[in-house]
Amino acid sequence: MTHSTDTVRPAAVAGTFYPGSAVVLTRTLRQLLGDTPPAQESRERPPKAIIAPHAGYVYSGPIAATVYAPLHALRATIRRVVLLGPTHRVAVNGLAVPSVSAFATPLGEVPLDAEAIARIAPLPQVVVSDAAHAMEHSLEVQLPFLQTVLERFTLVPLAVGKASPSEVAEVLETLWGSDETLIVISSDLSHYLPYPRACETDTDTARHIVALDAKLDHQQACGATPVNGLLLAARRHGLRARLLDLRNSGDTAGDKSRVVGYGAFSFTPVSADAHWDLLGSALLVSARNAIAAKFGLSPQPVTPMPELSALGASFVTLTRNGQLRGCIGSLEAHRPLATDVAENAFAAAFHDRRFAPLSEQELPRTRVEVSLLSPAEAFPVRNEEDALARLRPGIDGLILSYGRRRATFLPQVWESLADPRQFMAQLKLKAGLAADFWDPELTLARYGVRKWKET
Repeated sequence: MTHSTDTVRPAAVAGTFYPGSAVVLTRTLRQLLGDTPPAQESRERPPKAIIAPHAGYVYSGPIAATVYAPLHALRATIRRVVLLGPTHRVAVNGLAVPSVSAFATPLGEVPLDAEAIARIAPLPQVVVSDAAHAMEHSLEVQLPFLQTVLERFTLVPLAVGKASPSEVAEVLETLWGSDETLIVISSDLSHYLPYPRACETDTDTARHIVALDAKLDHQQACGATPVNGLLLAARRHGLRARLLDLRNSGDTAGDKSRVVGYGAFSFTPVSADAHWDLLGSALLVSARNAIAAKFGLSPQPVTPMPELSALGASFVTLTRNGQLRGCIGSLEAHRPLATDVAENAFAAAFHDRRFAPLSEQELPRTRVEVSLLSPAEAFPVRNEEDALARLRPGIDGLILSYGRRRATFLPQVWESLADPRQFMAQLKLKAGLAADFWDPELTLARYGVRKWKET
């Protein structure tokens, strides 16, 4: 594959998709970016990737601005932009790079990153095609936004034709880099649907994108191929997807008879706290899905995370109006965590012998809590007084075993049994022993939990 001539790809859609005058274009972009709401403070790191729409600015510009405006804070950090968009005019097999040295817009020229392009050149899905880029608007319309919010950057433009998500992901992996590299996927959503149907369709598509579900088709997003490739790579790198804006041309340009959908998404590496929040959300959705399936209700997308397929032990607690409605769990990890949560949720709803099976009418008013247990550790004690002195109220979950009798209290039980002596007495009663029972053969183990509860 040969690349890099000293030619410049001129702007092809300036004056149609966006203003052709540098003065008017600058004023338009300042207004679009200035009209976006201020970014909320986040514990997450800066975005690694974004999805932005690519229609004319009068239609999709306000939505694109919501994902570009926060990048202004990174203007001195981002030095390379890997830009992928679908081909609309020229069919191509694979992902096409041009042979030019720069792309031009009314705001100036953006140099191509020859070194980065050379790194992906050996991949069989990467080809050279100036024709695929010559009149393609999906990449070009992103450049004035990037030129406005960033200082200096090089560009890797990829016009995506017939390719698999895994082939796209392989290219992204090769170019991933660190904080200096931003990945931009250019895609609109549904096309030419009536306004109400478009809103429904695009909302469902957004749920799948946020869940990193790489199974979009081209009716959901014209850039489904590069979007799916990004979603695969985002999973592998532990990125979190956030929906920043979701509107359509009926919202921005007025005509609601046949609209085009637009979404703005950012993908960020998550902090440790945010990672646990994301896992908790996935576990809560998994638990509710397991219960809802009993009534034939459609499941909600679950954000894929490595922990879900690892062995894990969980308890699922159901409450209604603040009162216990079911609680079933596992003390030892013996199956994938997602499976454990789903099975325990189903059992808590329908097989807890203390309660009648949950009805469909109760489900909307029932709240789910998931507790993820740490491995239990033996808690050797000399006697009951020693145990009571060393228990940590509010922290310790406790397993009591005596012969074939066994019982546990989650750490949450401390909320209603704050006194260690009362906590221990009730646990013995739960195991079928007398409240004042003690025997040297009785054994204890303790564990901790992370817990998440629906609001």
